[in-house]
Parts: sequence; C-alpha cells; structure tokens
Amino acid sequence: MNAVALSLTNRVQNILLNLQNYFFFCVDSVLALPSAIRYRRDTLDQMYVNGVQAIPITVMAGLFIGLIMAIETGHRFETFGAKLLVGRTVALAVVRTLGPVITGLMLAARDGSKNAAELGSMVVSEQIDALKAFGTDPIAKLVVPRLASLLLMFLPLTVMADAVALIAGMLVSDVWLHVDPVFYWSSAINGLRMQDLIVGFTKPFTYAFAIGTISCYYGLITTGGTRGVGRATINAVVMSSIVVLFVDFLFTKIVWELIK
Repeated sequence: MNAVALSLTNRVQNILLNLQNYFFFCVDSVLALPSAIRYRRDTLDQMYVNGVQAIPITVMAGLFIGLIMAIETGHRFETFGAKLLVGRTVALAVVRTLGPVITGLMLAARDGSKNAAELGSMVVSEQIDALKAFGTDPIAKLVVPRLASLLLMFLPLTVMADAVALIAGMLVSDVWLHVDPVFYWSSAINGLRMQDLIVGFTKPFTYAFAIGTISCYYGLITTGGTRGVGRATINAVVMSSIVVLFVDFLFTKIVWELIK
C-alpha cells in the first residue's frame, strides 16, 4: 500500500512539475513573441507550412462537417415540416463549435506532431545545444515562429472551414431537401448573433496558442533518442487535442454565459 501511495505521489509531483515548467515556458514564449519580426523569414516559412499547406485538410474537414450536419438535421426537421431551419442549425453549430473544434483537432494532429517531431529531433541530435552555444535563444528562434504562424493562420483557416461547411450544407438542402438556397442563406444569416461570432472567432486564437506551446514544449523536453521523439509527438498530439476540447467546453459553458 505504501508503494502504491508513493508511486501515486511521484506521479502527482511529476504532473505538477510539468505544469509549472509549461507555465514558465508559455510566459517565455509570450515575452519572446516580438522576435517574430527579427526571425520573419522563419515565421513566413512556418506560416506557409502550418497555414497554407493545411488548407486542403481544412477544406475537406469543413466539407464533410457541412454535409453531415445538413443531412442529419434535415431529415429530422423534414418529419415535422421544418426544413427551413436547416440553415440556421448548420450555421450555429458550425460557427460556434464544429468549425473551430474540427480545425483545431486537424491542426493539433498535423502541426502539433510536426512541431514536436522537428524540435525533438533537434534536441536528440544536439542542435539545440549548438544554438545555445552560439548565443541564440531556442525559444525566439524555433518556438516563436511556429507559435506566431499558428496565431496568424488559425483564424483564416477556421473561417475557410466555416464557409465550406455552410456551402456544403446549402448544397445538401438544395439537392436532397429541396430547400431554395435563398431561404437557406436567409435562415443561416438571421440565425447568427454577434455573440456567436465572438465565440466562434475567439476560440481559434486560444486553440492556436495551446497547440503551438504544447507541441513545442514536448518537443524541447524530448529525451531518449528516436523513441523519445515518437513519445513526445504522441504526447503533443494527445494533450493538444484534449486541451482543444476542454477549452471548447469552457467557452460553451462560461464565456457564453458571460456575454449572452
């Protein structure tokens, strides 16, 4: 029993230590954000990799979100003659929750794994130590461009996913449900309020910060060679995805209550 209690205590201590180190890492990253201007070439490269190259997966995710939402809600509403509510339902679900969350999960898997794997490989190959030896701050040189690129590109990608989802929902309502596109867009636009836009367009910044810092943090604390790189990549993706869902819960439950 004492051994179990000791093991549990050690785990709790490790978790608290990691949270403390991550907090200080986030503080250092925020304070170093102005260095994105100094390393603007690296930042632009990361914006292309993390943002532009993520457009196909974002568009595909938005497409299927809109198709599924319109089909599922359309058939339910059709049973009691309320097909005109499809546009409003799809718009609310996509703009407030599904668009940001699905985009966040896609980028957590894609960009989070990339950041953790790249930085982890640099750690095990001692490239980070070489940067420090030359007087270069790894956070300013390596973390800030990745974090800044996500902060700048996440919102446009979310808006793109929202737009594709709404267009896909319109196609479903027109082809299968025989709802005129004019009625669909009227319902979608009139169903949205300013609070919905605030929530839907604020989430991407929090998701971007979480994904960028968590993935880079796990990359920089990599140990154990190539196996450690794989472990750090898995941890980065899992923790980023969990935080995305947790933040979505906070926005849904707390922020919405504050601004409604």
